[in-house]
Amino acid sequence: MAKKDILAEALKTHFGFDTFKGNQKAIIENVLAGKDTFVLMPTGGGKSLCYQLPSLLMEGTAIVVSPLIALMKNQVDAMRNFSEEDGIAHFINSSLNKSAIEQVKSDIMSGRTKLLYVAPESLTKDENVDFLRQVNISFYAVDEAHCISEWGHDFRPEYRRIRPIISGIGKRPLIALTATATPKVQHDIQKNLGMIDATVFKSSFNRPNLYYEIRQKDANIDKEIIKYIKANEGKSGIIYCLSRKKVEEFADILRANGIKALSYHAGMDSVTRSGNQDAFLMEQADVIVATIAFGMGIDKPDVRYVIHYDIPKSLEGYYQETGRSGRDGGEGQCIAFYAYKDLQKLEKFMQGKPVAEQEIGRQLLLETAAYAETAVCRRKVLLHYFGEEYLEENCGCCDNCLNPKKQVEAKDLLSAVLETVSALKEKFKTEYVVNILMGNETSEIQSFKHNELEVFGSGQDEDEKTWNAVIRQALIGGYLEKDIENYGLLKISKKGQAFMEKPVSFKIIKDNEFEEEEEETPVRGGGTCAVDPVLYSMMKDLRKKLSKRLEVPPFVIFQDLSLEAMATTYPVTLDELQNIPGVGAGKAKRYGQEFITLIKKHVEENEIERPEDLRVRTVANKSKLKVWIVQSIDRKVALDDIALTKGLEFNELLDEIEAIVYSGTRINIDYFLNDVMDEDHIQDIYEYFKDSETDGLEDAIEELGGDYTEEEIRLVRIKFLSEMAN
Repeated sequence: MAKKDILAEALKTHFGFDTFKGNQKAIIENVLAGKDTFVLMPTGGGKSLCYQLPSLLMEGTAIVVSPLIALMKNQVDAMRNFSEEDGIAHFINSSLNKSAIEQVKSDIMSGRTKLLYVAPESLTKDENVDFLRQVNISFYAVDEAHCISEWGHDFRPEYRRIRPIISGIGKRPLIALTATATPKVQHDIQKNLGMIDATVFKSSFNRPNLYYEIRQKDANIDKEIIKYIKANEGKSGIIYCLSRKKVEEFADILRANGIKALSYHAGMDSVTRSGNQDAFLMEQADVIVATIAFGMGIDKPDVRYVIHYDIPKSLEGYYQETGRSGRDGGEGQCIAFYAYKDLQKLEKFMQGKPVAEQEIGRQLLLETAAYAETAVCRRKVLLHYFGEEYLEENCGCCDNCLNPKKQVEAKDLLSAVLETVSALKEKFKTEYVVNILMGNETSEIQSFKHNELEVFGSGQDEDEKTWNAVIRQALIGGYLEKDIENYGLLKISKKGQAFMEKPVSFKIIKDNEFEEEEEETPVRGGGTCAVDPVLYSMMKDLRKKLSKRLEVPPFVIFQDLSLEAMATTYPVTLDELQNIPGVGAGKAKRYGQEFITLIKKHVEENEIERPEDLRVRTVANKSKLKVWIVQSIDRKVALDDIALTKGLEFNELLDEIEAIVYSGTRINIDYFLNDVMDEDHIQDIYEYFKDSETDGLEDAIEELGGDYTEEEIRLVRIKFLSEMAN
């Protein structure tokens, strides 16, 4: 029988498939021929089969190095489902006890086990290395191989030790697999695993069924996501957040709004975590809220949407995470919320790391920002990042292509950029080139005396955004190249040199605008969450009357943000009112009745349909942290000690306490204030808030800032609000 038939038959017998996908067959033949193999295949392309099928056809046991305990369990279960023999696949990792490990070893030695999954940490243990030296190994597979590279989105130092360890166990063929790798990462992987001569199989990174969209992230994000999930009821989705705390909070909010959601992150105990994963796989939950840092390794084909609550740290991470949707070729919506301040937060997290690591991290963040802000086809930008050219002008399946912006001629701008890169002898990055064009005299520019160059300040007529857009689109157009080995220095390509000699038309699309949110959000209109301006102004009048009658400043009753939310969702009962941000049960009881009466009358007179399904219900006790803070304050624990115990910065603790008093809970921090501040100072700040029209911090700092610190002002504002409003 021909070899082709044997493979096709084995595929049908073991996995029930009639045909191979993409490069699978050629990859499997290469592995069976005992050659080193490097596989670049997007999520959903069928990577696992490339080592699973050969392991069944070859003598001995294949060793698969994989970083995710969840993924191992998932894949071992899947292999056992395909076979009558439970011992056919096993894993060794930290979740197994001694007797379970003995069972695994006995199955391997008896020849029953064809596939053994090992975590890189377990591979380095002496007792495992000694055991594997006695095993007849068919080949090694390194899954998620991008973990080897510091430029990859999920770098793991222990992955760098795989090559010396497997060389010590015994030399056998090697297959490395990854679903995401830029050319730089690909080279890193091959070099580190000593497989520069491997046969490389690279599938296209284009996932035509995925729709990509970036939305402005603002105060209404929770409402927007809840509305989206409810419009896609019954469909499976994943929501990525940056921190474990946000994962827990947001999963709580989703559940409070009647959505079957579970959380998933590395800080949970493994029983709960795998229980939540199984519930998602078994469709007992519709939504998983997870941390970006934690790859879920879930092989669920029908995830219909992936939402990024926070923008990821790198485009590779973003590609990997969005790639978990629509793996069956069906619908896959990828929506990410972007605010520039999230990137600043991520940059802050990097402080304290080695300089080289910070530099790499910053480069990756800049690429992410460029992707978020660009108005060019998102597919084109993503694929260019992975070293692939996408030639279509309009993909028809991303927000930029569905709402195309006008192209503008930028021939002269590209000439200016290329001249500047050339004058700088191709030794600087985008940021530096833009500073030269804009005429910004940074200390670095002065030290190189580049402010004396003819090109310095030649681009002052355009803004920074435009120059960034020109450079990004010149990279995609092939006029410039980025030297990734050297932190992204800009080089002029052959095409760029030809352009300098004879410029041709070069059109660009200006970047999308993302406004920065202001501290005091004005009344927003537009979109689905438009504030009712008539009701808003009536409520402001009512608040003014109440403030006169009760002799408290208006903001003490309800903040502008709370009025805005009321004028959007029309609460007509006290229960509904206390779900409004910044209200809470105390305030609803104290001030709510007159507002509810006013809203009810307005709704009836104007026959307004209330968007009840859109009202975001907050979690009743909001969080255990807030309760714990209130109890600690009742026990007169010093605020800095409270912060220390919970691992919070002092200003983060003040954020939490402010949220507590704004929602109507009365607390007494006099014991702390009297300890850290003079009585006169407390009195001065207190009087300021008594006479002020606003509780805004910036106004207070402007008025009082010369004499008092921001922390002192915030502390007294907490005392004032608690005593006057609650």
